[in-house]
Amino acid sequence: MSGEFPPMARARVRACKVCGNPAPLFGAIDFNKPGPAWENYAVPPSGQMVFYNRCPECGFLFTASFDAWGREDYAEFIYNEFYPRIDPGSVLERPQGNAKTIEALFGGSRDSLSILDYGSGNGLLGQFLRETGFSEVVPYDPFNDQASTMPEGKFDLITCYEVLEHVPDPMETIGVIKSLLQDAGVVLFSTLVQPVDFDERGLYWSYVSPRSGHVSIHSRKSLQILWARHGFQVASFNEGLHLAFRRLPAFARHLFGQEG
Repeated sequence: MSGEFPPMARARVRACKVCGNPAPLFGAIDFNKPGPAWENYAVPPSGQMVFYNRCPECGFLFTASFDAWGREDYAEFIYNEFYPRIDPGSVLERPQGNAKTIEALFGGSRDSLSILDYGSGNGLLGQFLRETGFSEVVPYDPFNDQASTMPEGKFDLITCYEVLEHVPDPMETIGVIKSLLQDAGVVLFSTLVQPVDFDERGLYWSYVSPRSGHVSIHSRKSLQILWARHGFQVASFNEGLHLAFRRLPAFARHLFGQEG
């Protein structure tokens, strides 16, 4: 571990990573800008400023500061031993809650669904799902050595919790997810969209957190465009939970008031 950051990229204008339009520089914050959920993790400013651009057309907010980072850089500066203090909900509370949501939405098909947990973290979501009777749950997470092998085949349901805000190349990520999904399949994913008063909150909105690895902050419009570029429709349950699909499968039709 070097203890020295790779160079932080900045540019006055960049092409939007979602729609391709010019995205001017929006502002900069310290890498260690604290978040409200941090548990007993008070650290001084790092002195490393992270620069974000925002697209005026689709609203997508992004930084290129980590585009050149490798797996080792992320492991050293973000997904290290302190990460559970940065995002304490990821340890147990969120996997438990997500498992209950999946059971409520798709429990009637638990015996037949093939599920991929994309960005599986510590693997607890899959464990909880298997304990409630879901027969096939495969984990994948490039930052977890035990689940870092890209899975083979295609899945009926891909869960993708708190992933899209972490990826520096959203188009590439959706392309990978698409390649792993059955044509009649669904992606259940979570990421917070920008609030209506984001222009006032700006980079001090709590979800904008470089230390948490949040490099891509979506608006509702940018999510629609991102998935549409790969042939998907997007429906949102709320500001943080969403469903994407190309052709709605029978096991998900009840979510739209249709018969299976």
